[in-house]
Amino acid sequence: MSLIANVAPPEEGELLVVVGPTASGKTDLALELGERFGGEVIGGDSVQIYTRFDLGSGKPSAAERARVPHHLVDVLDPLAPLDAASFVARADAAIADVRARGRVPIVCGGTFLWVKALLRGLAPMPPASPEARARHEALVVTSGRAALHEELRRVDPESAGRLAPNDTVRVSRALEVFELTGKPQSAWHAEHSFAEERHRARLLGVFRERDELDRRIAARTAGWLREGWLEEVRALVRDGYADARAMGSVGYRQVREHLDGSLPAGELGASIVRATRVFVRRQRTWLREEPVVWLEPR
Repeated sequence: MSLIANVAPPEEGELLVVVGPTASGKTDLALELGERFGGEVIGGDSVQIYTRFDLGSGKPSAAERARVPHHLVDVLDPLAPLDAASFVARADAAIADVRARGRVPIVCGGTFLWVKALLRGLAPMPPASPEARARHEALVVTSGRAALHEELRRVDPESAGRLAPNDTVRVSRALEVFELTGKPQSAWHAEHSFAEERHRARLLGVFRERDELDRRIAARTAGWLREGWLEEVRALVRDGYADARAMGSVGYRQVREHLDGSLPAGELGASIVRATRVFVRRQRTWLREEPVVWLEPR
């Protein structure tokens, strides 16, 4: 039975948005929606948007992209900077282009800050400060990522609790906001409340019991390692992408640590699975607040 047998076609101006925890089956759902409703997928993933970060991002394959056209997937050099505001501008343009051709836009991705910004706007915070970022980079070099995260925890514990210590880009940005304004980033977000409706959206996801999702995460991790994930990361490091933002994402970070010699081969798979499960808990926290229509596989 089709996963979307009972899903109604989108209304005029309604945006279909596929969300859900990592490994729940977002890509398959987006493909089915695209084929059913004459749609095209707009990626909402901060790793899949980059070229060469393929296996560990769960990037749709060439065959899947041939089935349903994709936008904002595999389009940027790994060293190209991209923040939520830039993503929103690109996604808005892609959505308009898809609709102008009489097709149905379907947003799909696990970077929920980006999805939230697309649907509800961004809090008006100060522009980036190269000086602040340089200081933060120097602190990471001399004292490690945990030291930068601890600095953020001291001034903005709510943001620190939301961000992983190894996510230095977002940790740096949150700390930068406080340093420039004297107000925590979490307070900016609370005042904004994301109440603006930029797109009228219907959120869809694939429901998985926790145990089933854990099994899917473990199987996917083992499969990607068999298929050449280590070789992919070796090539990225060799070609100058060791410091790419995507290299700090869940899974890629652990593979890089293994290649650097700090994570034994026998612990690599389990370490990736643990980190992924932590990431899924953060995703579930965000999703609890959203009106997601959960579709159950049969």
